[in-house]
Amino acid sequence: MTARNGRGLLHLAAALDQQAAYDAASSVELARLAEYGALDFVTLGDTFARPGLDALAVLSRIAPATGRIGLVPTVTTTHTEPFHVQAAVATLDWVSRGRAGWGIDVSTSEGEARLFGRRHAAAADALWQEAGEVADVAARLWDSWEDDAEIRDESTGRFIDRDKLHYVDFEGSAFSVRGPSIVPRSPQGHPVRVVDATDRHARRTAARYADVAVIRVAGPAQARALRIELRDGAAEFGRNPDSLRVLAGLTVDLGDGEHAAEPSHGGGGPRQTAQGPLYRGGPVDLAELIASWHEADAADGFHLTPVEPRRDLERLVNGTVALLQHRGLFRTFYPGSTLREHLGLGRPANQYAAAGGTP
Repeated sequence: MTARNGRGLLHLAAALDQQAAYDAASSVELARLAEYGALDFVTLGDTFARPGLDALAVLSRIAPATGRIGLVPTVTTTHTEPFHVQAAVATLDWVSRGRAGWGIDVSTSEGEARLFGRRHAAAADALWQEAGEVADVAARLWDSWEDDAEIRDESTGRFIDRDKLHYVDFEGSAFSVRGPSIVPRSPQGHPVRVVDATDRHARRTAARYADVAVIRVAGPAQARALRIELRDGAAEFGRNPDSLRVLAGLTVDLGDGEHAAEPSHGGGGPRQTAQGPLYRGGPVDLAELIASWHEADAADGFHLTPVEPRRDLERLVNGTVALLQHRGLFRTFYPGSTLREHLGLGRPANQYAAAGGTP
């Protein structure tokens, strides 16, 4: 679909993160509100560095309570088993009927490493190389079952066509994986992989493996330069750059209601803080900021993190999103049912079926 300005429609996503939230009910409410605004997906962060509920488990609870919106938990690739990670994300895709994503992240601190006692903390470049290997082997495992591998033939007692089950033999820098997945190929084939590419160490992994890259910069010129870098990187890896969506990450504080954006928060770009770019003002000026960045080819859309989740997400949906819809820049309904369809991404071909079954 094309916006009135001739470019593709915006993509919008929102974070559901809440401090000290130990009840999934509030996250369900927020996800339903985001779905009311037809947002592409919601994210839920997770880390070994702080206490909290498991993001993937919470979004598995949200899945049956929603019907269209994409669900993207953060699941770290450091100290975890790649085989289990891919199976858990594929399970979320089944539970949500094709709406799962995977926020790929790494664990860099020694304190997190001590929780597991397997190895010491490593440098960021090594951890992101490992994350890329996990993303690679996950795709292989997702493809280890062809789409029609399940027979379920009661007359012969055959459940699986073994000719359509493929064995993965992968040796990474810090792990190895053998055998096919235990989860059949999920509705999307590959759940959507999301990488925050603000850190330069993460950009190579994002360019090679991500379906969505998030960049947190304060100005449209910086965002545009990073978008070009990521798309060029994707092309160098043999990918179609148009298969990568680049979203600008922005923390939003809409507590001032309809007031204009504070100086250095609105038309001049968000204010850079230690936590990333921050917009503080009203939903009208936020809509203008989003539209202007999109028009300048700075980003394919935005990933927005509300400062006050319930208040800001409501103002975002009923104010900013409604204005963008009125201007023909954002959808008014979901034309499809999967997260890939929301993002305008095709369903990946099975690499083993396409290669005649050769791993």
